[in-house]
Amino acid sequence: MGEGIGVSMHRPPALPRVQPPGSSLNPVLLGLCGSLNYVDQLSPHPLPLQILVDTGSSNFAVAGAPHSYIDGYFDTERSSTYRPKGFDVTVKYTQGSWTGSVGEDVVTIPKGFNSSFLVNIATIFESENFFLPGIKWNGILGLAYATLAKPSSSLETFFDSLVTQAHIPNVFSMQMCGAGLPVAGAGTNGGSLVLGGVEPSLYKGDIWYTPIKEEWYYQIEILKLEIGGQSLNLDCREYNADKAIVDSGTTLLRLPQKVFDAVVEAVARTSLIPEFSDGFWTGSQLACWTNSETPWSYFPKISIYLRDENSSRSFRITILPQLYIQPMMGAGLNYECYRFGISPSTNALVIGATVMEGFYVIFDRARRRVGFAASPCAEIAGAPVSEISGPFSTDDTASNCVPAQSLNEPVLWIVSYTLMSVCGVILLMLIVLLLLPCRCPRRPRDPEIVNDESSLVRHRWK
Repeated sequence: MGEGIGVSMHRPPALPRVQPPGSSLNPVLLGLCGSLNYVDQLSPHPLPLQILVDTGSSNFAVAGAPHSYIDGYFDTERSSTYRPKGFDVTVKYTQGSWTGSVGEDVVTIPKGFNSSFLVNIATIFESENFFLPGIKWNGILGLAYATLAKPSSSLETFFDSLVTQAHIPNVFSMQMCGAGLPVAGAGTNGGSLVLGGVEPSLYKGDIWYTPIKEEWYYQIEILKLEIGGQSLNLDCREYNADKAIVDSGTTLLRLPQKVFDAVVEAVARTSLIPEFSDGFWTGSQLACWTNSETPWSYFPKISIYLRDENSSRSFRITILPQLYIQPMMGAGLNYECYRFGISPSTNALVIGATVMEGFYVIFDRARRRVGFAASPCAEIAGAPVSEISGPFSTDDTASNCVPAQSLNEPVLWIVSYTLMSVCGVILLMLIVLLLLPCRCPRRPRDPEIVNDESSLVRHRWK
């Protein structure tokens, strides 16, 4: 066997491995290191690669050429098991894009599976705003559904390959640990990615599940938002326009513009701070306090209500200010600065790392549901910075908060091409009919008879 892509499963020291009791198919636990959402480590040769774990895309790609902002890349020439597929792929994200050559190679997982698997991989040779200054990763592992895979859903995803070849349950779960740690810092934040199941040591209490509405992104249904215990009182369809998704590859909590404006107004009103610069809310400015003071007591809790598997019930996930008022590195010696961990979005509500850091999140693809549970690492100085509770009645909420037009992108393309084809056929028939000579026998005009000169039929096809 040649030098395939090896996966070394590293665990942060604070998270000892515990196998689920009574399970014959043990899930595989990988460490998340670097900065909240990286799986450590994939290495096509002795140089390890850090991979961003992204539940908002479906392609597995690594740097395939040197880049000034990254430390290493996957040299396909050094892998005797790599096989090119002969085509390139381009993937665009909310920020950034890349183009890479598609091939397949062997992924070795020495612990847990103790075996190797053949997976599709793109080696990136061109990118724009994808590899950025200060990043600690060399590639991306998309864990969304095959529907989002580029160039088409026929390209089997990494996790689908693993489920098929390793015969593991179609489930994975994530614990992202970074609450209260400086953004872009070199702290000891970490976490875990569990492939094939749920790890009991990574959560406390019950797991609450919400149905997956569409299998492309992990699209869920949000019923309402509360700021400091007070509902925003928006139509629930506003929260789901045009979709609401759980995306580990997005840093912030992103909200549709109307929802974002309402949240900012409510947070500002209840923050106990008389005046705040607009730049803080838009992300262009930081807010700073002296080192002896922390601002979290000034801000309210934010709660998101999700529909339960029992559609007549909901449950609530709550983040404290420690998760969305985020410390920044290198602001100054005598003061510490913070950013607002929420931003506006033009096309989705995105539950990103800002919220996910507060919970253990289960992506149960086999049963079409996403689960949330309290995370032991979502604590600062021993105090939890997130909450989860329920059930609550949905009597005051519409039975369906997902807009009817919320079809996934591939389906929209199929519908569009189908309609264009139908229109083309109709247009061709119309041209043929117009060019054919009329062989109908002429009848004498009768003012009482509706004929071709009548306004009722003058535009009919002949």
